[in-house]
Amino acid sequence: MTGLLDQFRTAPRAVLGRMGGGDDEETRRPLPVSGMLAAVGTLGVGLAVLTTLTLIGWMAAPRGPFGEGLPGVFRTACQLWLAAHHAGFAIPGGRVGLLPIGLMILPGVLLYRAGLWMARDADLRVRMPARLPKGTPRDLENARRRAQLVLIAQAGISLAAPYALLAGVIALVSGNEIMQPFLGEALVSHLLLAFVTGSVATARTIGPWRSMLRLLPERPRSLVVGTAVATSLMLVAGAVLVLGAVVVDFARIQQMSEVLSPGVVGGLLLLLLEVLYFFNAVIWGMAYISGPGFAVGVGTLVAPTGVKLSAVPMLPLLGALPSPGAAPTWVMGVIAVPFAAGAVAGVVTARVAPTPSIEAAPLWGFVCGVTSGLVAGTLAALSGGPLGGAGLAAVGPSPWEVALSVTLEVGVAAGISAGIANWWLISRRPATPPEPVRKAGAAIAKAAGRVRPARGAHLPGHWLDATEADTQPIPVIRDDWTDEHAAAAAETFDDMGARQAGATLPAAGIPRGPAAKRRDPSPPPKPRKDIVDESDDRGGHVIYVDPYVWDRD
Repeated sequence: MTGLLDQFRTAPRAVLGRMGGGDDEETRRPLPVSGMLAAVGTLGVGLAVLTTLTLIGWMAAPRGPFGEGLPGVFRTACQLWLAAHHAGFAIPGGRVGLLPIGLMILPGVLLYRAGLWMARDADLRVRMPARLPKGTPRDLENARRRAQLVLIAQAGISLAAPYALLAGVIALVSGNEIMQPFLGEALVSHLLLAFVTGSVATARTIGPWRSMLRLLPERPRSLVVGTAVATSLMLVAGAVLVLGAVVVDFARIQQMSEVLSPGVVGGLLLLLLEVLYFFNAVIWGMAYISGPGFAVGVGTLVAPTGVKLSAVPMLPLLGALPSPGAAPTWVMGVIAVPFAAGAVAGVVTARVAPTPSIEAAPLWGFVCGVTSGLVAGTLAALSGGPLGGAGLAAVGPSPWEVALSVTLEVGVAAGISAGIANWWLISRRPATPPEPVRKAGAAIAKAAGRVRPARGAHLPGHWLDATEADTQPIPVIRDDWTDEHAAAAAETFDDMGARQAGATLPAAGIPRGPAAKRRDPSPPPKPRKDIVDESDDRGGHVIYVDPYVWDRD
């Protein structure tokens, strides 16, 4: 299929290159165009495979069931393709809804491969946003996750929309006078299957399988993982139960196969049909161990409490059903399987996303049980359905009964185990403060280590800190105080002037003496008001006031 899709990819580009002279590797195809080509290729390959199988059966079996000629063979192949997507059919007197789930593997694999090709062809890695909004690392991570989810959704829609439209065309041409497909079911089933598989394939191109779960936030991721674990364990238990029943009742199964006498080719096709219905039987086994059981017709029941059967269709796989009557007492022990699965799922949920709130952990465990019940109910609805009218109008488990039973069983066990596991994880985790609080505490401790307490008496030139400023009076400088420095300087200048006058007056005939000093016309300088003396009251202790002490502390 990959080679065929590569031909679809290279052919249009070669034509465009011849017409416009463009480079094949220079431009990439738009995502909707790649999705349309992938949908066409998937339908073509799938119909080719089913047409081949139908043609083999037409040559080996009577031609009546497949219609007349090759058009009837192709119409039957189209009906099988619709059945592979679990789209029902209307028949005279009822409807057919019991379709093999194993047949969904073929379109699922083809759609997954088509999704990978679509992602490579549209070069979705280049379409990732190169610039993300500024913010914290968590904001960047959330923005990147949202961009990836949007891109995955766009890719899924690009593949699912044309795929569903083409499926509607197939539903219109595949009807005949006996079987008429439901158009609405065909559109919805094709759309959902293509969207899911295309989205998973696109997410796979972004990163490995583990990174796909990281696209989800922590809490939804824990619920998804817990639900997957619980559902997987119950399905495995159902498969073991079915295989054990087949081994025990193999003689009855072989006897029913001999009654049909399909021949060599017909026997191979019958074996293939039983393998495809084996997945339905596994889900029925899950419904059996959860308690409600399943029905094989109107008024029938196969459950751990007892078995009630009527006429059973001639499908050899149904020969593994237990005999009618009351079930042994030890059979009721299978109901413990959902509780065990819930206990494991609760532990996984708590380990993926532990919560500091002890009371919230059991609640999230029960939510895991609710999601597991929804998944089990959906699987039960897909595995059963009517097989005509009258007595076969109800075949398979009841979806709402299975969903309710699994929710209660898995939810209670998961709630208890999640609470215990979360308490264990929280108690064993070292009590470390949050990162911002830890950094703030380290900064405060580092700053406090730099502060040294005052020791001894205050020496001259000691800087006052905040404590000393609060406990000791600071001397106030008043304006009426005389400037001692200015007075001393004035006396010095007077003595110098007197000496100079005494040296010059004898030459001029002026007598020297104290009278000359008094006759000096220059008045003494006044005390300066612009100098502030910060000394104390003549104690000889000079105090320097630090104006930046508050900022430094």
